[in-house]
Amino acid sequence: QVQPVESGGGSVQAGGSLRLSCAISGDFSRPYCVGWFRQAPGKEREGVATLHFPSIWSYYTDSAKGRFTIFRSGEKNTIDLQMNRLKPEDTAMYYCAVDAATTANRCMSKDALNFDFWGQGTQVTVSS
Repeated sequence: QVQPVESGGGSVQAGGSLRLSCAISGDFSRPYCVGWFRQAPGKEREGVATLHFPSIWSYYTDSAKGRFTIFRSGEKNTIDLQMNRLKPEDTAMYYCAVDAATTANRCMSKDALNFDFWGQGTQVTVSS
């Protein structure tokens, strides 16, 4: 059973930075995809960034490009999302999810329907 667990959310002023971490238990025998998603009140869940294994290709939604970076932290053995130059519109609940049998195109699509395992979420609040 794969179980993502998020940490690192919080409150920050616009222009600030936060780093989210996702610890994932379980073994993977096939290519897999780890994604960070977010959902603001009254809005649909949005794929922010995904990371494909074993290629380590990363994919970003347009609003995240140049500001967010998804990467594997060897130090913590987590999949992290470094968020810089945060904006009030980044305020949302952020979720880590795993697509346990993926392809590069599927991972690139950032379609939440492809992801089988979800964490509980961590809140990010950006004030102006």
